[in-house]
Amino acid sequence: MPGAVHSAPTCRPTPGRSYRMSPRSLSPQRIGRAASSLRRVVAFVALALLLAPAGGCSNIMNLFGKEELVPDEPAEKLYNEGVYLLNQQQDYKTAAKKFEEVERQHPYSDWARKSLLMVAYSKFEAKEYDDAVVAAKRYVTLHPGSPDAPYAQYLIGSALYEQIPDITRDQARSEKAIAAFDEVVRKYPGTEYANAAKRKTEMARDQVAGKEMLVGRYYLQRKDFTAAINRFKIVVTKYQTTRHVEEALMRLTEAYMALGIVNEAQTAAAVLGHNFPDSRWYQDAHRLVKGGGLEPVENKGSWISRAFKRVGLG
Repeated sequence: MPGAVHSAPTCRPTPGRSYRMSPRSLSPQRIGRAASSLRRVVAFVALALLLAPAGGCSNIMNLFGKEELVPDEPAEKLYNEGVYLLNQQQDYKTAAKKFEEVERQHPYSDWARKSLLMVAYSKFEAKEYDDAVVAAKRYVTLHPGSPDAPYAQYLIGSALYEQIPDITRDQARSEKAIAAFDEVVRKYPGTEYANAAKRKTEMARDQVAGKEMLVGRYYLQRKDFTAAINRFKIVVTKYQTTRHVEEALMRLTEAYMALGIVNEAQTAAAVLGHNFPDSRWYQDAHRLVKGGGLEPVENKGSWISRAFKRVGLG
């Protein structure tokens, strides 16, 4: 009962019974064994107290193979140490370990929630981008309604974005970054991170489009016009807001003219001229069409025309 005082139990001898210690109970062997056991217990307790951090409790194994509790460090102390290492020392890896300790020692505290996000940020600053993605994804999964969830989602995209390779390499990371940034815009449209995500998305999309153009030009040089058209078509339909779309339209004009599909060549040149009249790529496309005795004329039923009208161009 709260507030009740419990006195220690007392032992009273039973009347008429002798309580004298027998000589056998005081034998040197028994005394020695008892003293040895006592010394081991004292040594273990001293070691446990020496190693135990201050604060809550963690499980350790005692000399008899049983779990015992030792104090933990306070969550706030660990968290502040991590912040100091992060901001003052720029020791991002050690800071991440401090924040991970908060999670380990105090998993159900509010400090653990804060520390999980700081783990993600510390890993990002340490350029351990895959680990940053894992931690940030855990945060979004465990705390989707947190005010910091938009930042965690943005951090996922940023960590993937930092790993985007040059256009000669596979662009899977670019596409993953785009998907992560799209989540920021879709779920958190009114936040500052949504605007930043849009800017980085365009840069990532430009990278993917550049890869498609590189492959398309390769096929064009090999006169594999159908394969080239398929690559340029991806740029026109999926990445037409990137800087590569002008060249893609000109290359489509070139490939279609080579195949003798003049109506599509005329349409590609017309759409290019309508949307980018001052482009040097339009001058090249116009020259190609004129060289075949034709003029740029848009066929409204062409996939090229439909693709541009779908996003408000043309």
